[in-house]
Amino acid sequence: QVQLVESGGGLVQAGGSLRLSCAASGRTFSTAAMGWFRQAPGKEREFVAAISWNGGNTYYADSVKGRFTISRDNAKKTVYLQMNSLKPEDTAVYYCAASPIFTMASGTYKYWGQGTQVTVSS
Repeated sequence: QVQLVESGGGLVQAGGSLRLSCAASGRTFSTAAMGWFRQAPGKEREFVAAISWNGGNTYYADSVKGRFTISRDNAKKTVYLQMNSLKPEDTAVYYCAASPIFTMASGTYKYWGQGTQVTVSS
């Protein structure tokens, strides 16, 4: 089992940066693929980025490609999302999640954090 706690959200102006962290507990973190998802008010949850268990593979939604970077530190049991050149449309609650396989499909992710709010002002 994996418990996930996100942090690092906040209010930032358009064009600014934030780094989200997701701290994990549990034995299976180092073998789990990790993903970041987001949900804006009135919208469905959407995929943002994913990283394989060893960090060797990453995948991004087209809307964040070139601006966001996902990474992980298995020794610290933490996954990160570096967000640069933020836009107002990036405003959402951001969730990290753990999956047994490397995928962008949210239904495959078994464990979820509680989310952290990111607000980008124009």
